[in-house]
Parts: sequence; C-alpha cells; structure tokens
Amino acid sequence: MEENNLIEKLQMNFPGKFVRKDLTKKIKEGANVPIYVLEYLLGMYCTSTDEEDIESGVKSVKTILAENYVRPDEAEKIKSKIREKGSYTVIDRITVKLNVKEDRYEAEFSNLALRGVQIDSGYPLKYERLLGGGIWCIVQMEYFYDEGDKKKSPFIIKKLTPVQMPKIDIEEFKKARSNFTDDEWIDLILRSTGMEPSNFNEREKWLHLARLIPLVENNYNLCELGPRGTGKSHIYKEISPNSILVSGGQTTVANLFYNMGTRQVGLVGLWDCVAFDEVAGIKFKDQDGVQIMKDYMASGSFARGKEEKNATASMVFVGNINQSVDVMLKTSSLFEPFPDAMGQDTAFLDRMHSYIPGWEIPKYRPEFFTDDYGFITDYYSEIMRELRKVSYGDAYDKYFKLGRQLNQRDVIGVKKTISGLVKIIYPNGVFEKENIEKILRFALEMRRRVKEQLKRIGGMEFYDINFSYIDNESFIEEYVPVPEQGGGTLIPEGIGKPGHLYTVARGKSDMIGTFKLETQVTAGSGKFERTGLGSNSEAKESVDLAFKYLKANSKSISGSISTTNYDYLVNIQDMTGIGMTSTLTLATLIAICSAALNKPVISSAAVLGDLSIGGTIIKVEELANTLQVCKDAGAKKVLLPMSSAVDIGTVPSDLIGGFNLIFYNTAEDAVYKALGVE
Repeated sequence: MEENNLIEKLQMNFPGKFVRKDLTKKIKEGANVPIYVLEYLLGMYCTSTDEEDIESGVKSVKTILAENYVRPDEAEKIKSKIREKGSYTVIDRITVKLNVKEDRYEAEFSNLALRGVQIDSGYPLKYERLLGGGIWCIVQMEYFYDEGDKKKSPFIIKKLTPVQMPKIDIEEFKKARSNFTDDEWIDLILRSTGMEPSNFNEREKWLHLARLIPLVENNYNLCELGPRGTGKSHIYKEISPNSILVSGGQTTVANLFYNMGTRQVGLVGLWDCVAFDEVAGIKFKDQDGVQIMKDYMASGSFARGKEEKNATASMVFVGNINQSVDVMLKTSSLFEPFPDAMGQDTAFLDRMHSYIPGWEIPKYRPEFFTDDYGFITDYYSEIMRELRKVSYGDAYDKYFKLGRQLNQRDVIGVKKTISGLVKIIYPNGVFEKENIEKILRFALEMRRRVKEQLKRIGGMEFYDINFSYIDNESFIEEYVPVPEQGGGTLIPEGIGKPGHLYTVARGKSDMIGTFKLETQVTAGSGKFERTGLGSNSEAKESVDLAFKYLKANSKSISGSISTTNYDYLVNIQDMTGIGMTSTLTLATLIAICSAALNKPVISSAAVLGDLSIGGTIIKVEELANTLQVCKDAGAKKVLLPMSSAVDIGTVPSDLIGGFNLIFYNTAEDAVYKALGVE
C-alpha cells in the first residue's frame, strides 16, 4: 500500500522524471555504459507505470543500444556501416582537442577508436566538458571521402547531442518536496542512486547520502576510506555525468588545474566533482602538485604563472583500508592509506571537510540494488547541479551555535556538510529544529573524525577535538563523539604480568609513540639479552645501560635482586610503528626489577623520562604532546620525573585531569613507585 502511495506521489509530482531501476539493471548487464546514459534513454521511452508501455520502451532502448552503442570489439563494423549507409547514429564517449596546426577542433571517439574527426567549434564552446575528460553523446555521423584532401578524416559529425537532460525547473522540484515525508524522500533519493534503502539501517542511509554532498556543494573536500566492495567510487563514476573519476593515481598540474601551454583550465574547471580512486596511488609528476592542490582545497583558487584561477569542483578521495579500524587506530592513523606526501601533511589533511567511515557501510550484495522507482539519474544530476547555486550553511543559526573548540576550518567544514545535507534532504529549505539538529550532529562527527586523526599525526596543534553545539534556548551544550573513539587501547586496564611495562617516547621517525617491554628471568649466570631492537645501536646502548646500572646499584633497590644467578631477556615492541626509541634506560631498569622481584607494575601505567649514563634523571621533552599520546594509548597513571613538574603549565587542564600523575626523583624512587612499593 505504501509503495503504491509513493508511486502515485511520483506520478503526480514528477511525471516523466522517474524510472523503474530494475530496467536499468537488466539493460546494464548487456551494455557497458554508465547508468546515467541508460536512464537518459529509459527516460525517453519508459517513464510510464503501464507494463505494456514499459515492455515496449525497454525493447526500443535495447534496439537503440544494440544498433547504436559502439562496443570496442565492433568498432570496425560500425565504421563500415557509416561508410556504406552514408549516415549513421552512434552512442560513444567523445573527447575534443584543439589542433593548433590546423586551427580546428577535432573529436576523438572512445570505443569507435576514431581520432582527428573535425567537429564544429560551436559544440566544444557550448559543452566545455568535451574538452576535459570527454562526455557521452548521441552522434549523427556521415561519411565523405575527399580525394583532394586525403589527410582529412572522411568521418563527419553531422549532429552531436550530449547525454544530459534539457532545462529543468528547480522551483518545481523544491515545491514538490513538501508532498513527501522525510523517510519517503530519503528512500527516493537512495533509490535514485540505485540502492535499496530497506536493506540499510538509518545510519547507513545517511552515510550513503553523505557521498552525494560533493555533487551539490561547491568546493567540498571529502574523504572516504573503507573495505573493498562497499561502492565508494560508484556514485562518482556511474550516477552523475557531472563528476569524473580519476583512476590510476598519477596526474599532472596541467591536467588537474591549468595547462599553461594551451591556456586551458583542467578538470577542476570543467567538472562539478573530481574524485580520486585509490588514494594510495595518487602521485603528481610535478613537485608543486600537492601544494597547488592544498591551495585549491582551501580557497577554490590556484595560481599558475601570472594568473589566479577560480573553480568550484569538489575534491573526493576514496581508497581501501586493508586492516581493521582498531588496528589502524592503535598503530597509525585513519589517513594511513594516503601516500606520505599527503598522509603526513597535516596542512593537506586539515582541508578535508568530512571523513565518511567507509568501514560502517556493509559490503554490497545483489539485494542492495533496488528494483523500485527512483528519479532518472540524469534528471537528478541536473537538479544537484542547480542546487550548487544556493547555500544552507547557516541553516542551524536560528536554533544552535557551535562550541568553542571549533576553529575556522572546523566551522567551514561543518557548515558545508550541513548545507549539502539540507540540499539533499530538504531542498526546499523547510525543516524543523530536530531535523537540523540531527544534520548538525552528523556534520560535527564527520569533521571531528578528521580532527581526531590530525591530533594523532600533528600533536597539540590539533588538541581541540571536543566538538559541541549549544542550544540557543536552553543554553545546554551537547558534545558529539565519533563512534570509533572508544576502540581498543594499547595499554590495557588491570594489572599486567611481572616484567611487562609500557613507556611513551619519541621514536626514530621523530613521532611520539608507545613501546612495550616484556622481561623473562631464568636461572643462569647473569647473562643479559635484548630483542626487538633491530639494528638501532642507540636503542641497544640505552637498554644495555639499564642492566649496567642495575649491576652497580641493585643492593640500593632490593637485596632480593641478583644479577649473577639469573639470566635476563628483555623484548621491546614498537606498538605504533614509528621506529624504535632510544629513550629506554629507565623503562628497562623498572621492567627488569619487576621481573626479578616477581612484582607487576601498577595498573594502566605509562613510564616517562629516562636515565643518563651518570645516573641523572632526564626530563620529558614536549610534555603536552607526550601526555596526549599516553591518553590515546589508554594510560590512567603516568610516572613522571619531578624535573618535568615545571612544564605542567603547558598542558591543558582537562588533559592533566585525565591522569593520576606519580612523580619520582631518582631511578630507585621510580622503581618503587612503578611497583607500588611505599
């Protein structure tokens, strides 16, 4: 009954602008063309709900595709038809280039494998995207072989029609939105993209909607990383003729932004959305490529030569993660799949307005694709293009204001996400307070995910990650978490085994990370071995120094410790993959004493500080950043040298409040307090 009601609403409000999606699936299997091309044809022949009309329309579309769509393996056959018949219509992807030597525009056919076909200059001027990446077209071809000019292609473009809807009425679309409930509308939009909403929960529906934001919002920077087979690139390749998917990774500044030789704007000036498939492979041939991309992502403009150019294309970065999110959060960051030039550049990552958690979207199964009615994708693509002209970034102002921990970039990212979702769900701008609150919470979460990872990579510069919003009426402040924030920690709760200890220090890569020490004691003759250090000579010296100090000072720690009747083995693990640290002397000393005395270290503790060759305690450098890593690792107690007390003022109060700080003065004092000995 509900389904019939929805079909009636579609017939009443959007006559001729919707199609049954199972028809697309049936025809798609036999023709390797984007969905928007198929539905352009289906929109011409199959917008009825009458079964006979649909069947007749499908036959017409199949006939057109069979006779006119150019399959690469049948290219020669089609060329022959054009020659023998003198005139023939083809469906192919057309790219146009300017031949400066001949001073004329020439078309290249993707599947027909034709180059140098002269085309009237009116077409590339009217449809600029022919010049960048190419677009699917229905082309009426003719054939004339000129004996006097044998170099000239005998193929002639008589008429070219891009696969795109004629002029649409955006006001009519907005007005019709009020006749649908929120749930009906969201389901209709998802079905328009080919997905079946009844197989997704509410959260998964919203994550799918978020993928559409770059198509409705100008200069929107989106990242989505997740497992394979979750449809990350589907939207940008199949659904909209206004977006282009850059595959293969390697690109150039000329291709993406501006070609100084031809004085032509690149992809960002020709498309609404430029999506990069497989972020791990992104590589610029130009050294300044990433820097220009950063400038563009921040301002929507880029400088080439003496000129500054503006563009509105959104940037989308999609890629695969090959391990669980918990492991990534323990050992690196959620931006790990990016190449180093981007994944370690906090200025680049800070320009991301949103990070969709792709791991929350289930792997696609056949039943996830709808057989129900939805908008013709080409129609909805043009609607999305029109919606780029308006902004709803201030939609929340009437009811809420943002918390103090959001900086200017955070505010911009949140506003853009809000604007995009309002355009998708409430294109008429009509919504209630609870509607916009839901969108606001979602937008804050998507941006906070970016900020959380920046904090991991960049430290205290990105400390303010407790995003919140305040109700204008009640003045109640609500904080918005990210779901994966409560994932597993490196330092577990509870008492560990004797000889097991965690320390936080700077590794070989100059990043601060967590290291675990495990110690074994066996009867022997006082041998000492260490493993896990690889070829790091400084780390080896640091660990050896601990055993030498113990041999010289064991009696002052405990008469029960023998360095002659037992053998000791210490294994050190780099738990965050940042390269082994050389700040290990004090931690190793405590670990050996813990094993020798068969007494475990106090629960959930991290040991900070170190011991010099002369027995002096070395204070902690960058205390705030180090304590932040301790917190992220799950430490509840922190052993800290008294000499670091002077730096407590540099640490935010709420970070300090998250620990039980235990100060020590000497190496012996550190051993006692780490083992809980008064």
